[in-house]
Amino acid sequence: MTRPERLDHPTRQAQILETAARVFTEKGYEKASMLDIARATGLTKAGVYHHIDSKEELLSAIISYGMDLFEHKVLDRTIAMRDPLERLRATLRGHLLLVLRDRPREVTVILHESGALPPQARSRINVRKKRYIRFLESTIRELVMRKIARRVDPTIAAFALLGMVNWTYQWYRPGGRLSEEDLAEAMTDFYLRGLLQPDREGSGGRPAAPRRVGTA
Repeated sequence: MTRPERLDHPTRQAQILETAARVFTEKGYEKASMLDIARATGLTKAGVYHHIDSKEELLSAIISYGMDLFEHKVLDRTIAMRDPLERLRATLRGHLLLVLRDRPREVTVILHESGALPPQARSRINVRKKRYIRFLESTIRELVMRKIARRVDPTIAAFALLGMVNWTYQWYRPGGRLSEEDLAEAMTDFYLRGLLQPDREGSGGRPAAPRRVGTA
């Protein structure tokens, strides 16, 4: 019995994007072929082209999908929080867990392959990235104005946060001494301790000391 190649169900479509993201991560976008992606998804090459017109379109869909996940799992859940410290804490922790546990392949593709997008698609993705950066800058600026944070440049602090979070997947290995949850808590604490005023150690103003964890 021939397996149908039409893949209209959203869940199946998501699986195709995730599989293609894995192929791009393992081989690199330039070296990966549509035949590689077809084999990994269990389709024929013609079957892949039934759903996608080109490798560039597939890359754009993966990156857009990754941004959708980030906005749904992180930004949409924190942007309306009134307390700027809790807003930043929840955003940082959620972003870390997304990178470490939920969607590391899509994040890898977003970080490394955005430059390969066609200009119009790259422009759309950059608008969404800038929205997040402005959100971080605004939150950090509010902390500075309230004298909760040190007198830092919000732009520098925002990009420092992004640099710390987005490259964690390069060195973190699951199954070691720290779980994803432990690492997210420890790194959130590390960043906030550097950002906040020294006298914010009282109730709620400064993050609690990290709990001790054992070895794997």
